[in-house]
Amino acid sequence: MRAFGARLAAQLRAGDLIVLSGPLGAGKTTLVQGIAEGLKVRGPITSPTFVIARVHPSLGQGPALVHADAYRLGGDLEVDDLDLDASLEESVTVVEWGEGLVEGLADDRLEIHIDREAGDEARLLTVRAVGPRWADTPVDRLEG
Repeated sequence: MRAFGARLAAQLRAGDLIVLSGPLGAGKTTLVQGIAEGLKVRGPITSPTFVIARVHPSLGQGPALVHADAYRLGGDLEVDDLDLDASLEESVTVVEWGEGLVEGLADDRLEIHIDREAGDEARLLTVRAVGPRWADTPVDRLEG
């Protein structure tokens, strides 16, 4: 998951929204750790379940990483309270458990669902690219 995140980071730029879904322990935070490594942002990257959102500034010239967790959020009003749209244009924003809650933040986004293979460390990723931002990037290239 970490290696995939690092590869994915090479395709990301400020304004990108990534919505992660999957069961507990599927590897969502590990994927974000890989994205953070690839973006070269300040860490450590840990699950933001209790703080809801963290901003990781760039260590270079790239965008910051906003890492949010919508697991404990009760609906659209609580998502609005996070004010994620305030930093969306200048950051890469990744929201764990965001399915059904944060899609309205951006017309362009990547939706990544992670499943664990039964009794195995293998993961099955389903990547859905939404909007014109991703029109020229084949999904299989992202999964590479």
